[in-house]
Amino acid sequence: MSAQYLTTPQGRRIAHHRTPGRAPGVVFLGGFKSDMSGTKAQFLQDWAQRQGRALLRFDYSGHGESGGDFLDGCIGDWAEDAIAAIDALTDGPQILVGSSMGGWIALLVARARPERVAALVGIAAAPDFTEDGMWAAFDPAEREALVRDGQVIQPSDYADEPYVITRRLIEDGRQRLVLRDRLELPFPVRLLQGSNDTDVPVSVAMRLFDHAESPDLRLTLVKDADHRFSTPECLDLIARTIDELPLKAAPV
Repeated sequence: MSAQYLTTPQGRRIAHHRTPGRAPGVVFLGGFKSDMSGTKAQFLQDWAQRQGRALLRFDYSGHGESGGDFLDGCIGDWAEDAIAAIDALTDGPQILVGSSMGGWIALLVARARPERVAALVGIAAAPDFTEDGMWAAFDPAEREALVRDGQVIQPSDYADEPYVITRRLIEDGRQRLVLRDRLELPFPVRLLQGSNDTDVPVSVAMRLFDHAESPDLRLTLVKDADHRFSTPECLDLIARTIDELPLKAAPV
């Protein structure tokens, strides 16, 4: 199935796939340098088709099949992409399923469009990771190089090439932090976290769990699961979590 394309209000060209079905729809928000052809996105595509559930998956700008250069992007751009996709390609409140960075993007969408969120599922959600994960881990030489050269190179466990971290990514991320101020999430929230996640440790999930304000917030810790959270057991848990959300009935 070929991707369709949306031009956002900011002029970025976003590749996406829409699966028609019943409401509330599901929107999958991928991770940093990930795309909509990944294991979890494809699993949810197949699940949605079996369930007759509407689903939207897309690539942020600079990711996958979308236009733009990854190195030009930042958290704010990718949150704008997500908001534009939800505004233009979905109807009514949606279930946001955010993986890793996608969990942060989901929180930013919820802050900008709370009326469009029926529930939120975070999978190894990584809010504020540019500041608390990247910047905090840089040594003095790396921080100096980032300021001086505009970028610093970091090894990656998920790609053949190392990550290039840009100063724009770090500086923009500081304007999008969600764990410093009040975080109201007036809908059901489910956080799924692996105990063996070395990229987004359990402490991040606990911090989000303690910080967020929701009428129905639950954290599920899966022993031995890693950051990918893509074993058959983990994928089944994602589907069951969505199925079991206590959602308001959709308008007839």
